[in-house]
Amino acid sequence: MKLVLMGDLHYHDADGNVQEWAEARERFYEAVLDRFLELEGDAHIALGDLTNFGTPTELEDVYERIRSHNRTFYHVLGNHDVYGQPKRDVLGFTGQAGYHAVMTDEVLLVFLDTTREMDCEDWSGWMDDEQLHWLLEMVKLSGSKPLLVFAHHPVYDTTAGSMADKGSIHPDVDLWDILSQKEGTGLYFNGHTHVDSIVRRERWTFVQLSACLDSPSFRTVHIEPEEIRVAAVDMNEPELREHAAVLHSHMKHFSPTPGACGAEADRACIVTIATPPASVQPL
Repeated sequence: MKLVLMGDLHYHDADGNVQEWAEARERFYEAVLDRFLELEGDAHIALGDLTNFGTPTELEDVYERIRSHNRTFYHVLGNHDVYGQPKRDVLGFTGQAGYHAVMTDEVLLVFLDTTREMDCEDWSGWMDDEQLHWLLEMVKLSGSKPLLVFAHHPVYDTTAGSMADKGSIHPDVDLWDILSQKEGTGLYFNGHTHVDSIVRRERWTFVQLSACLDSPSFRTVHIEPEEIRVAAVDMNEPELREHAAVLHSHMKHFSPTPGACGAEADRACIVTIATPPASVQPL
């Protein structure tokens, strides 16, 4: 099984009266989305902040591009996706649930909703008791099968930036207490902080992706019987950097993050799938 992941895209409305802005937005996002969706995979996953403010026009435009490729696409909600309108309207348009799971022969895929409702002042993550109880049931359901979790916000005190103010799911939400009950291998994928980072903690590997406007890149996740390989796919075309610089100078609600890529160890890894202990039968 192969998954293709994208970090924060921040597709945004542009002022058509500012020609360089409109042209740069069109060329940057066309190139990035086409490359993302042309990569072969069983599913393509956006880790939140697909849009910059969640306006109807942003959603309509970006989904028109996505749906034209006829891919299995999962959109994890990010805080920016639900600034402009209620979650029910965003989810009604996307046709996806806020949180849900997909069981395959190889793994259990879990998609979380860590966003608040139209709160531009507090961009930290939050999960209510109902979703937390559901997640615990998913952890138990996965048994020894690898569990892959996809969320926008990182777990507090894991990846780079997760201990910054509003940089993670709020520390009052003890997500680790649930994740630590996982029997076998777990991987947690997120965006939000705009910095590539990979951190291992007990049976879990936390993989964080930077924003496409800082580092036009994706991750492929190859799931094999004995290991899961996470690799970076970079877009190195100089014109993309030029287009991004124009967007940085005009768009609101986004600031560039220096050093977003980090080291190679922050962008790729191999996770060995833990095998359950052999049962001992009495003679």
